Amino acid sequence: MQFSSRSVESLVTELSRLPGIGRKSAQRIAFFLLKVSREEAVGLAEAIRAVKDQVITCSRCGNFTEDDPCLFCLDGKRPKDVICVVEQPMDVFAIESSAGFRGQYHVLRGALNPLENRGPDEIRAKELVDRVAGGGIREVILATNPNPPGEATAHFLSELLKPYAVIVTRIARGVPVGGDLEYSDQATLARALEGRKPVE
Repeated sequence: MQFSSRSVESLVTELSRLPGIGRKSAQRIAFFLLKVSREEAVGLAEAIRAVKDQVITCSRCGNFTEDDPCLFCLDGKRPKDVICVVEQPMDVFAIESSAGFRGQYHVLRGALNPLENRGPDEIRAKELVDRVAGGGIREVILATNPNPPGEATAHFLSELLKPYAVIVTRIARGVPVGGDLEYSDQATLARALEGRKPVE
Protein backbone atom coordinates (compact mmCIF):
# COMPACT_ATOMS: atom_id res chain seq x y z
CA MET A 1 0.00 0.00 0.00
CA GLN A 2 1.31 3.42 -0.93
CA PHE A 3 0.58 6.64 0.95
CA SER A 4 -0.05 10.04 -0.59
CA SER A 5 2.68 11.44 1.65
CA ARG A 6 6.33 10.45 1.36
CA SER A 7 6.85 11.50 5.01
CA VAL A 8 4.14 9.13 6.23
CA GLU A 9 5.55 6.33 4.10
CA SER A 10 9.02 6.95 5.52
CA LEU A 11 7.68 6.96 9.10
CA VAL A 12 5.81 3.69 8.56
CA THR A 13 8.94 2.11 7.09
CA GLU A 14 11.08 3.20 10.06
CA LEU A 15 8.50 2.13 12.64
CA SER A 16 8.12 -1.30 11.04
CA ARG A 17 11.83 -1.91 11.66
CA LEU A 18 11.18 -1.94 15.43
CA PRO A 19 11.02 -5.39 17.08
CA GLY A 20 7.49 -6.73 17.33
CA ILE A 21 6.08 -4.02 15.06
CA GLY A 22 4.71 -5.21 11.72
CA ARG A 23 3.61 -2.94 8.91
CA LYS A 24 -0.02 -2.79 10.15
CA SER A 25 1.07 -1.76 13.65
CA ALA A 26 3.50 0.75 12.16
CA GLN A 27 0.65 2.30 10.17
CA ARG A 28 -1.52 2.59 13.31
CA ILE A 29 1.33 4.26 15.23
CA ALA A 30 2.03 6.64 12.34
CA PHE A 31 -1.60 7.73 12.11
CA PHE A 32 -1.75 8.08 15.90
CA LEU A 33 1.28 10.40 15.78
CA LEU A 34 -0.42 12.46 13.06
CA LYS A 35 -3.42 12.96 15.37
CA VAL A 36 -1.55 13.99 18.55
CA SER A 37 -0.38 17.54 19.17
CA ARG A 38 2.92 18.71 17.73
CA GLU A 39 4.29 19.04 21.29
CA GLU A 40 3.56 15.39 22.08
CA ALA A 41 5.14 14.19 18.83
CA VAL A 42 8.21 16.39 19.35
CA GLY A 43 8.43 15.16 22.96
CA LEU A 44 8.68 11.59 21.68
CA ALA A 45 11.30 12.58 19.11
CA GLU A 46 13.33 14.42 21.76
CA ALA A 47 13.17 11.43 24.12
CA ILE A 48 14.57 9.22 21.36
CA ARG A 49 17.27 11.76 20.58
CA ALA A 50 18.22 12.06 24.28
CA VAL A 51 18.57 8.28 24.60
CA LYS A 52 20.92 8.17 21.61
CA ASP A 53 22.90 11.24 22.73
CA GLN A 54 23.17 10.66 26.48
CA VAL A 55 22.95 6.94 27.26
CA ILE A 56 26.30 5.16 27.39
CA THR A 57 27.62 1.80 28.60
CA CYS A 58 28.87 1.46 32.16
CA SER A 59 32.57 0.59 31.93
CA ARG A 60 32.30 -1.65 35.00
CA CYS A 61 29.11 -3.72 34.54
CA GLY A 62 28.11 -3.08 30.90
CA ASN A 63 24.62 -1.80 31.71
CA PHE A 64 23.04 1.26 30.09
CA THR A 65 23.63 4.47 32.04
CA GLU A 66 24.06 8.22 31.74
CA ASP A 67 26.85 8.24 34.33
CA ASP A 68 29.94 6.04 34.43
CA PRO A 69 30.05 4.03 36.67
CA CYS A 70 26.29 3.48 36.82
CA LEU A 71 24.05 3.93 39.86
CA PHE A 72 24.01 0.19 40.62
CA CYS A 73 27.81 0.00 40.66
CA LEU A 74 28.07 3.08 42.89
CA ASP A 75 25.29 2.09 45.31
CA GLY A 76 27.04 1.59 48.66
CA LYS A 77 24.08 -0.40 50.04
CA ARG A 78 24.53 -3.16 47.46
CA PRO A 79 26.86 -6.04 48.37
CA LYS A 80 30.01 -5.87 46.24
CA ASP A 81 30.92 -9.55 46.58
CA VAL A 82 28.06 -11.04 44.52
CA ILE A 83 27.75 -10.55 40.75
CA CYS A 84 24.69 -11.55 38.73
CA VAL A 85 25.61 -12.21 35.09
CA VAL A 86 22.92 -11.48 32.50
CA GLU A 87 22.84 -11.35 28.72
CA GLN A 88 21.28 -7.93 28.08
CA PRO A 89 20.50 -4.66 29.92
CA MET A 90 16.77 -5.47 29.79
CA ASP A 91 17.55 -8.54 31.92
CA VAL A 92 18.86 -6.21 34.64
CA PHE A 93 15.52 -4.39 34.54
CA ALA A 94 13.63 -7.70 34.85
CA ILE A 95 15.69 -8.81 37.86
CA GLU A 96 15.43 -5.42 39.53
CA SER A 97 11.65 -5.51 39.04
CA SER A 98 11.51 -8.81 40.93
CA ALA A 99 13.20 -7.20 43.97
CA GLY A 100 14.91 -10.55 44.53
CA PHE A 101 18.52 -9.41 44.07
CA ARG A 102 20.48 -6.48 45.47
CA GLY A 103 24.08 -7.17 44.44
CA GLN A 104 26.20 -6.21 41.44
CA TYR A 105 25.57 -6.95 37.77
CA HIS A 106 27.63 -7.96 34.77
CA VAL A 107 25.96 -7.56 31.36
CA LEU A 108 27.45 -9.77 28.65
CA ARG A 109 25.68 -7.99 25.77
CA GLY A 110 24.87 -11.30 24.13
CA ALA A 111 25.28 -15.07 24.38
CA LEU A 112 27.46 -17.58 22.58
CA ASN A 113 25.83 -18.52 19.30
CA PRO A 114 27.91 -20.13 16.51
CA LEU A 115 25.00 -19.78 14.07
CA GLU A 116 25.26 -16.00 14.41
CA ASN A 117 29.08 -16.03 14.53
CA ARG A 118 29.00 -14.88 18.16
CA GLY A 119 31.93 -16.37 20.03
CA PRO A 120 33.68 -15.59 23.34
CA ASP A 121 35.19 -12.38 21.94
CA GLU A 122 31.72 -11.00 21.15
CA ILE A 123 30.46 -11.20 24.73
CA ARG A 124 31.97 -9.50 27.76
CA ALA A 125 33.51 -12.70 29.18
CA LYS A 126 37.04 -11.30 29.58
CA GLU A 127 35.70 -8.33 31.53
CA LEU A 128 33.91 -10.74 33.91
CA VAL A 129 37.10 -12.74 34.48
CA ASP A 130 39.00 -9.49 35.11
CA ARG A 131 36.46 -8.46 37.75
CA VAL A 132 36.68 -11.83 39.51
CA ALA A 133 40.48 -11.94 39.24
CA GLY A 134 40.59 -8.50 40.88
CA GLY A 135 39.41 -10.09 44.12
CA GLY A 136 36.58 -9.37 46.52
CA ILE A 137 34.02 -11.51 44.68
CA ARG A 138 32.46 -14.37 46.66
CA GLU A 139 29.76 -15.59 44.24
CA VAL A 140 28.92 -15.29 40.55
CA ILE A 141 25.29 -16.03 39.65
CA LEU A 142 24.85 -17.09 36.02
CA ALA A 143 21.43 -15.74 34.99
CA THR A 144 21.65 -16.32 31.25
CA ASN A 145 18.51 -17.40 29.41
CA PRO A 146 17.41 -21.06 29.66
CA ASN A 147 17.78 -21.65 25.91
CA PRO A 148 20.66 -23.34 24.00
CA PRO A 149 22.79 -20.17 23.60
CA GLY A 150 22.20 -19.20 27.23
CA GLU A 151 23.01 -22.68 28.50
CA ALA A 152 26.18 -22.82 26.38
CA THR A 153 27.21 -19.41 27.70
CA ALA A 154 26.61 -20.44 31.32
CA HIS A 155 28.69 -23.59 30.84
CA PHE A 156 31.48 -21.65 29.12
CA LEU A 157 31.61 -19.05 31.91
CA SER A 158 31.56 -21.66 34.67
CA GLU A 159 34.59 -23.36 33.06
CA LEU A 160 36.29 -20.00 32.65
CA LEU A 161 35.85 -19.18 36.35
CA LYS A 162 37.02 -22.55 37.73
CA PRO A 163 40.59 -21.39 38.46
CA TYR A 164 39.29 -18.68 40.81
CA ALA A 165 38.19 -19.01 44.43
CA VAL A 166 34.61 -18.04 43.72
CA ILE A 167 31.28 -19.84 44.04
CA VAL A 168 29.55 -20.12 40.65
CA THR A 169 25.79 -20.72 40.74
CA ARG A 170 23.05 -20.93 38.11
CA ILE A 171 19.56 -19.50 38.52
CA ALA A 172 16.94 -22.13 39.26
CA ARG A 173 14.50 -23.13 36.55
CA GLY A 174 11.20 -24.88 36.89
CA VAL A 175 7.43 -24.59 37.09
CA PRO A 176 6.30 -20.95 37.17
CA VAL A 177 4.25 -19.64 40.09
CA GLY A 178 0.58 -20.17 39.28
CA GLY A 179 1.40 -22.75 36.60
CA ASP A 180 -0.19 -26.18 36.28
CA LEU A 181 1.99 -29.29 36.07
CA GLU A 182 -0.13 -30.75 33.28
CA TYR A 183 0.77 -27.82 31.01
CA SER A 184 4.50 -27.84 31.79
CA ASP A 185 6.86 -29.34 29.23
CA GLN A 186 9.05 -32.32 30.12
CA ALA A 187 12.31 -30.37 30.27
CA THR A 188 10.83 -27.80 32.66
CA LEU A 189 9.47 -30.53 34.96
CA ALA A 190 12.80 -32.37 34.89
CA ARG A 191 14.69 -29.21 35.85
CA ALA A 192 12.18 -28.44 38.59
CA LEU A 193 12.74 -31.88 40.08
CA GLU A 194 16.53 -31.60 39.79
CA GLY A 195 16.47 -28.20 41.48
CA ARG A 196 14.24 -29.25 44.37
CA LYS A 197 15.14 -28.08 47.89
CA PRO A 198 14.04 -28.94 51.42
CA VAL A 199 10.73 -27.57 52.69
CA GLU A 200 11.36 -25.00 55.39
